[in-house]
Amino acid sequence: MKRSLVLIATAVLIAGCGSGGDKGSSTAPQQGGSPAKVSLEWWHLSTAEPLKSLWAQRAKEYMAKHPNVTIKATVLENDAYKAKLTTITQSGKAPDIFATWGGGVLKQQIEAGLVKDISADVADVLPNFTPAALSAYQLDGKTYGLPTDIGMVGFWYNKKLFAKAGITEPPATWSAFLDDVKKLKAAGVTPIALAGKEKWPGHYYWAYLAMRIAGLPALKQAAVDHDFTKPDFVAAGQQVKALADLQPFQKGFLGAAYSTPDGQSATVSNGKAAMELMGQWAPAVQKDSGKGLGDDLGFFPFPAVEGGKGSINDAFGGGGGLAVGADAPAEALDFVKFMTEMGNHSKAVEAGGVLPVLKGEESAVKDPNLKQVATLLAAAGGYQLYLDQAYPPAVGQQVNDSVAELIAGTKTPEEVGKAITEVAKSEG
Repeated sequence: MKRSLVLIATAVLIAGCGSGGDKGSSTAPQQGGSPAKVSLEWWHLSTAEPLKSLWAQRAKEYMAKHPNVTIKATVLENDAYKAKLTTITQSGKAPDIFATWGGGVLKQQIEAGLVKDISADVADVLPNFTPAALSAYQLDGKTYGLPTDIGMVGFWYNKKLFAKAGITEPPATWSAFLDDVKKLKAAGVTPIALAGKEKWPGHYYWAYLAMRIAGLPALKQAAVDHDFTKPDFVAAGQQVKALADLQPFQKGFLGAAYSTPDGQSATVSNGKAAMELMGQWAPAVQKDSGKGLGDDLGFFPFPAVEGGKGSINDAFGGGGGLAVGADAPAEALDFVKFMTEMGNHSKAVEAGGVLPVLKGEESAVKDPNLKQVATLLAAAGGYQLYLDQAYPPAVGQQVNDSVAELIAGTKTPEEVGKAITEVAKSEG
């Protein structure tokens, strides 16, 4: 998503986070018995429909029920969101309510004292959530956020373009995948769309190949020993290079964004490329950024790598959640609970914006591709959070940067492992 970051009066933003009176007594009545006015800063990155409108509607509904509360939303695309959140958290502040992927980034924010421990306040609703959806926001037995989405990354493909290339079924192995890339090229079809400018979509390839070749435990171990130079990690890089050497991406991919009208999502949505490796939000963003493929859109999981230690049933991805700033008033947590109530959240599931995080929401999934994602997720043997969120921020950024250089041909597979290791050891 857009990397351009407009620094709008940072000092004002920092001062404004959670502005609205005494935080500790925000619910205390004013003279006359009415509750004190409270202003909440809510940061999220749902810039595409249906969530863009749904989340705005939830805020309006909450404010209608609580006339003393004003919710000010800051909505940014992925890269701009990460950059702005990093800027404000490094200053020692956090928004009252903010979108989080959990994992290592949230852990660092917790250790900096920026995130509220909401364990006691949400104890009554925790049993309503699926354990997989909750896991990224829990640390050392405590809860620091509630999930709004869960899912996995996989290939979203154009059935018509696959048929044009003579491909009768999605590839189950990596070698078959590379063969299909060649068939698509031979048929005059651009095989893959990639947002090279934004880097995070490219890291999915290296991460998944590392999972399939080295196995899920190796990625968990790397978080402990900070060593990404092992042969299996190098082998993952070699397979990314093997793919890049086929020149499978659209023209100008190195400068392409993700959700813009000429970006990765729209390229697939408008029939200009056969597939993209992306998360569960892909169909919604495709509809928002381009024409949409309708019944021609299909999904298949990342293929198995022959001889690899990982299972094709291991899933890579994550969801989204909402965390509450350490100094936020009580209304911030109340709004997070409101957002994740069954009656409210299931509307987002029905609209195809998110996948179920609450027990019993499964029936609300209408889209057949999203049903497939939900089914695969339910059967997953293991689960790995996005590496740029699972690891500390600097390590995750180095993964994204190094893999982007590998795809561009300016770093070798060995250099990728060394660069990530160097940052991981310095952070560890």
